[in-house]
Amino acid sequence: MISYRKELWFNTTRRREIINITPDVNKCLLESRIKEGICLVNAMHITASVFINDDESGLHNDYEKWLEKLAPEKPYSQYQHNGFEDNADAHLKRTIMGREVVVAITDGKLDFGPWEQIFYGEFDGMRKKRLLVKIIGE
Repeated sequence: MISYRKELWFNTTRRREIINITPDVNKCLLESRIKEGICLVNAMHITASVFINDDESGLHNDYEKWLEKLAPEKPYSQYQHNGFEDNADAHLKRTIMGREVVVAITDGKLDFGPWEQIFYGEFDGMRKKRLLVKIIGE
């Protein structure tokens, strides 16, 4: 069995962003030389997410509106967590969107369904953050 590990770093320009990281994960898969196995991709920060869905701008806008209804950023005073920080909403959004994804690797490729892509969701950005790609297989 082969094990591959790589950290990918992001520095977003806005507080909230959705970034398609599928090309980055595919590059990691090529570097790993693994043909059959599993690929774990997880956010290494508690205010960021990794999830799978369609790469469609309308859907991304819908996520923004939906998440803001569920966990609005402001007023900051609505959250007990916000005292030293102002990011309680980001923690909640991350919980909703999830921490990681696991994708099967078949014949050297990510084994996706139709339209599936991997995304990094940032909910408290404008600073350097990272995610982990861990690939295990043969």
